[in-house]
Amino acid sequence: MVNRIWSEIEPSDLLRGSLVAETGGEVVGHVGLSHAWLDARRELVDIWLLSPLSVVPQRQRGGIGAALLAAATAAARDGGAPMLALEGDPGYYGTRGFATGSAHGLQPPSARTPGPSFQVVLNEGYETWMTGHVIYPDVWWRHDAAGLRDPLLSELEELMG
Repeated sequence: MVNRIWSEIEPSDLLRGSLVAETGGEVVGHVGLSHAWLDARRELVDIWLLSPLSVVPQRQRGGIGAALLAAATAAARDGGAPMLALEGDPGYYGTRGFATGSAHGLQPPSARTPGPSFQVVLNEGYETWMTGHVIYPDVWWRHDAAGLRDPLLSELEELMG
């Protein structure tokens, strides 16, 4: 599914970045950055979305994902994004500068996104009035890639319980 989504994002104006990690000429990791919006009361705000972040299984737990994540957050900051949002493991991203969106008055784009997994990094352009729902571009909805569906959603909610 991710390949199909990125085949649509990469040639479009939604693309903000596609960063790869290589070792010996082999791609061992990737992080994608795309456009999204924050539907704040005052105005619609352009933000960045981080998805996907992947590392080949044999190279996981070696710092590649952390390096890609650091490069992605720097790209969003340098690109002027007031925030970078994602859906992911709070145990992983929370130790790398991300906070739950709800801590900043932000709501995920789908009710199927467990609260703790919706996370953000705030950048220089962020202002306190920037609260509301994050809105994903249509490509994420066409591929049913926002949030989770049952039974996985129920299992995860039970674990987070």
